[in-house]
Amino acid sequence: MKDDEAEAKIQALDWEGLRNLWGKIQARDTPDWEPGMAFEYLVLRAFELDGAIIRWPYRVDLQGEFVEQIDGLVMAAGLHTMVESKDQRDPLAIAPIAKLRSQLMRRPSATIGMVFSTSDYTNPARVLASYLAGQTILLWYAREITLALGGEEIVSLLRAKYLGCIKNAISHTDTTDPEWP
Repeated sequence: MKDDEAEAKIQALDWEGLRNLWGKIQARDTPDWEPGMAFEYLVLRAFELDGAIIRWPYRVDLQGEFVEQIDGLVMAAGLHTMVESKDQRDPLAIAPIAKLRSQLMRRPSATIGMVFSTSDYTNPARVLASYLAGQTILLWYAREITLALGGEEIVSLLRAKYLGCIKNAISHTDTTDPEWP
């Protein structure tokens, strides 16, 4: 599926449509999508429905050469963020976080990163994300996607995650935790 086809397909979905797609993603039943693409577009569409300005996935070329693939951008809650989305069964290790960190190092310092995962994170990934001086990367859990889609709002969770990072110096604040804030 081409990017413009994916954009048109996801933009046809409202919150209910996103909840249905989320159920299919969790069941590993998205045959009409390239692997991982449904999740990548679902995250961005949720932000778009909640009023954020988004940029769909795109390639960055430098002097005619492919340099990097960006899963998307989100501008909301006064934040400018780069998105990395991973739809996999195993807990996410440090590689996608390190990749996003490298991408952020080439952007203005006010840019933060968000990693969305359909699985959990390894302990080293959580630790690394919390110790990235100068490149804030917020880790999102599948249960937070479920919460956002159910409540039909995700920008407020972004604010809460960012506040948790400032307040407690951890980037993996779980906004579904009853002890939060």
